[in-house]
Formats: sequence, C-alpha cells, structure tokens
Amino acid sequence: MSTTDLSPDALKQVLKEALSETLSERRDLFREVFEEVLEDFALTEAIREGQQTDRVQRSKIFEMLKDEE
Repeated sequence: MSTTDLSPDALKQVLKEALSETLSERRDLFREVFEEVLEDFALTEAIREGQQTDRVQRSKIFEMLKDEE
C-alpha cells in the first residue's frame, strides 16, 4: 500500500468531494441521518422542558391515558 502526502487544503477538498458524492448518491442515507438528528434534538428539548415542570404522580398519568381510550 502506498501513501501520499496531501496538504491540508488538498485533503479538505478531497473530503468535500467524497461527502458531496456520497450525499448525491445516497440521499436516502442522508435523509435517515437528518431525521435521527432532528428527533434527538426534539427529545433533548422535551427533556429540558420536562425538567422545568412540577412532578406528577404516576397514577395520574395512567389515569389520563386511560381516559383517552
């Protein structure tokens, strides 16, 4: 296996091209990754908001869920 020394700029360009090509060829993969990131972000925000609210008894939650059926 041979090695090639690339300048930082050349390496950056090669990585950009590889990423661009991968994204254009595998849009489905990009979409899945993006969806996961958005879900994680939303979950993080929900947890933060939940930490700022008062605690509720578990029985109250199940009572509310039962009423929804």
